[in-house]
Amino acid sequence: MTKEVAIEVYGAEVICASCVNAPSSIDTYEWLQAALPRKYKDQPFSITYIDIEKEPADERQRDYIERIRNDEFFYPLVLVEDEVAAEGYVQLKPIYKELEKHGFSAE
Repeated sequence: MTKEVAIEVYGAEVICASCVNAPSSIDTYEWLQAALPRKYKDQPFSITYIDIEKEPADERQRDYIERIRNDEFFYPLVLVEDEVAAEGYVQLKPIYKELEKHGFSAE
């Protein structure tokens, strides 16, 4: 069994100006929350939504929020074990690829 993998989705209520027609950050978070367990049954992961408009929980999150605000990343920004897996208009394949680096396998 693989260890629990941490997934973080950084975003805001307002859709990123560069991501016209993309789902909102919270919609992306909810979509991943539903889609990932279907592909990777019984493989442990946690998924957390971090609102870039609120006070972050720690310095690492603060750093990512600042980098988003400084236009280094688009949001939603999806991290898998602190590695950028997707940003802006999020697709599943890059997230799957990152999860599979951590031992996940489709059933």
